[in-house]
Amino acid sequence: MDSIKKYAAEALGTFVLTFFGCGSAAIAGDALGTLGIAFAFGLSIVAMAFAIGNVSGCHINPAVTFGLYADKRISLKDLFGYWVGQFVGGIVAAFLLMFIINSCADLGGVAATGLGCNGFGEASSTGISMIGAFVVEVVLTAVFVLTILGVTADGKTSHFAGIVIGLTLAFVHIMGIPLTGTSVNPARSFGPALAMATQGNTLALDQVWVFIFAPLVGAGIAAAIFAAFKKWLIFNLSETL
Repeated sequence: MDSIKKYAAEALGTFVLTFFGCGSAAIAGDALGTLGIAFAFGLSIVAMAFAIGNVSGCHINPAVTFGLYADKRISLKDLFGYWVGQFVGGIVAAFLLMFIINSCADLGGVAATGLGCNGFGEASSTGISMIGAFVVEVVLTAVFVLTILGVTADGKTSHFAGIVIGLTLAFVHIMGIPLTGTSVNPARSFGPALAMATQGNTLALDQVWVFIFAPLVGAGIAAAIFAAFKKWLIFNLSETL
């Protein structure tokens, strides 16, 4: 029962992140600009950290869960359970958001607004290449996940981890939005891409593999860097003693 509660909390948290983050980009992106959209994603993390953090840890991102698994903080069972919950939350949020946008006569439907999908090439405002997009997502995710691993490793900092993580997500979005739309989160990318495909636009779904695999690679790199830091610290402490 505790496991189901954790997975359900992850579904809820990912729903909120996708619904409000992608919704802000799709509905009010022109008014909000890059900074506004970035903070919509970041504030979603802050809100959910305090709402479900004590239930599941508030990963709400398959890349974050993979990073924590690589750091041996969660089990393999929870890795897959969290992933299921996260992808379900992202998909439900995307389809609900699509319904709302298509219900607004003055928005022109998702064909006009999009769903906050990620992309490269013609789907990027800067025309970034596929390789460039992959590298960007790896780097942004590595920075994001490394921050999470660091701020949650010590009880002295974990009580304000939600704020630090939310601000970090906002700051990686500031650079990433013009390039790829910023994923750093496979579930947040897959839900809108799948929803758009049901409307006959399959470009985001064709490209979504980049935004699934690159964040996982970035999370793995972050876990490796964090492990190296821990080994270096232990080595130096032993030398001092």
